[in-house]
Amino acid sequence: MTSLPAPTTDGTVRLTDRPNWLYLLREFDALYRLGSAGGSAAIRSHRKRVRDRLSATIAANPAMLAPEPAEKPVTAHFARALDLGERGAMQGMARALREVRDDLSWEYGYEKLSRALAQKYAYCEVLGPKGPVQCDTLILGFVLFAPNTTYPQHSHTDIEESYISISGAWSENNAAVFAPGSLILNRSGHEHRITTGDRDPCLLAYAWCGPEARLAAPDMKLTATRKARQPS
Repeated sequence: MTSLPAPTTDGTVRLTDRPNWLYLLREFDALYRLGSAGGSAAIRSHRKRVRDRLSATIAANPAMLAPEPAEKPVTAHFARALDLGERGAMQGMARALREVRDDLSWEYGYEKLSRALAQKYAYCEVLGPKGPVQCDTLILGFVLFAPNTTYPQHSHTDIEESYISISGAWSENNAAVFAPGSLILNRSGHEHRITTGDRDPCLLAYAWCGPEARLAAPDMKLTATRKARQPS
């Protein structure tokens, strides 16, 4: 377990007091600064918003919270996901994440979740209104899926979301298979569903941009399954 350093004279532990967390955020900065936009103006603009807000947060040296570490059933796959990440193109992020793994608080984010999905999915916020690194203008975190998982159709109101694959194969809306390093952008209100491969877990980094009030209360809901109409 990573131990907290001694607080500053005013009793506050800040980002620079937790170098492993600072290094993790610098890996996020590198992803959004050096990664390709693939010729997409929308992705290029999103990447700039993420790195500008992240740079401002790092420069402010915010206070750190120490949420109670929490695991979920899917975190039994976390070690394998990190091992895969450390072997591939995203090794820097995977190694930085390993250094803070004992301090992560995994959660579901939904009031109602099926028993099956609760066994195969969880996320952790690392920067944001509820994250260890406090920020009101940006959320950064990770989502972990077990092999052979379908994350149901959903969307985010007033939130622009990107995923960057750290390890494992996955698809969104069955459109393509995305490899580690791939960035997918979901604009506000865009319905999307995630599926993962049947052999290995999938670990995605994510970023959310949006109004401060919405980031503080994202109101996460899965899209209701439409029932087939019965003949009259």
